Amino acid sequence: MSTIRQILLGLALVGVMGLVLWGQQQRIEVADKNRALAEKDTRDALAAAGRSEGKANALEAALSGEREAQARLRTEQDLLRQGLAKRQLTIEGLKRENADLRAWADQPLPDVARRLRERPALTGADAYRQWLSGRGALQPAGDQSKQ
Repeated sequence: MSTIRQILLGLALVGVMGLVLWGQQQRIEVADKNRALAEKDTRDALAAAGRSEGKANALEAALSGEREAQARLRTEQDLLRQGLAKRQLTIEGLKRENADLRAWADQPLPDVARRLRERPALTGADAYRQWLSGRGALQPAGDQSKQ
């Protein structure tokens, strides 16, 4: 083999090795970029998970507060029911004991009071609004002459 040929083969070998090294360097750079993107995605995912956990904890605390409030309301409602039952028993006892009270309780309600208790079968807010606006105005208690 001639020296020129050996030099050319050596140069070709160096060129091929340079291309291989350059290709490896490009692959390493791409892998580094992919790793950096994966690390950024991991940090973002961890931050989002932390925010979600914070929101979940806040919702859990709110739910716990709502449940406690409901329990208090149920207790208060039970106490009110007991008080109402006690008052009704007291009224019934008084009606049995007092003839004047029994006679007063047996009287029908006045027309004005009866109208306050009337409730027609309404379907929807518009029907309720029409029913309210169609009712006659109630007179003040002291103004009996206009009735």
